[in-house]
Amino acid sequence: MILSIIYLTLLSFLPGSMNEPGIDYSPRLLHKELSSIFGSGDYSMTEFDGEDVSAGSSLTSGKFFSIRSAEGENIIVYIGRVNSCRAGGCTNPSLTGMDAESEYFDYFILFDSERRVKLVRVYNYAATHGQEVAVKRWLDQFAGHDGAKPLRAGKEIDGISGATISVNSIVADVNEKIMLLNQ
Repeated sequence: MILSIIYLTLLSFLPGSMNEPGIDYSPRLLHKELSSIFGSGDYSMTEFDGEDVSAGSSLTSGKFFSIRSAEGENIIVYIGRVNSCRAGGCTNPSLTGMDAESEYFDYFILFDSERRVKLVRVYNYAATHGQEVAVKRWLDQFAGHDGAKPLRAGKEIDGISGATISVNSIVADVNEKIMLLNQ
């Protein structure tokens, strides 16, 4: 028994076992928000065909879903991951992809039937700095955005001291997802 525990512990430290986990495409927070919007947990979630919204984008690291309530109301959700940088800096992670120096956080965007942002929520913050971007009150700034004009950190979206990289990363990602959805 003790030998089995030691063996399993050693396996967890092998190269490749420390990789970041995949994106959770069914986070509890999303289902809580959807139940609040629809008034019940009675809805269906269908993934968009990848070509529908990600054509021409090499930066997409998530998925779009169509959510339909039992009453026929339809909204769209994007669930994805934003790469960020560790303290000390790195190159632009959204262009280089995840590397040894990158960290990430997972979030979702709910769009209304007119494809405006209904809400943005961070549900898995796995970075060491900048967690202030997960605060609901700060994320509420994205509500109502329709993509007519790109959002800018420090202008339409308030900056956060100590979370500059995370703020810039999520603002850029929200802009990209709105653009992809509206194409």
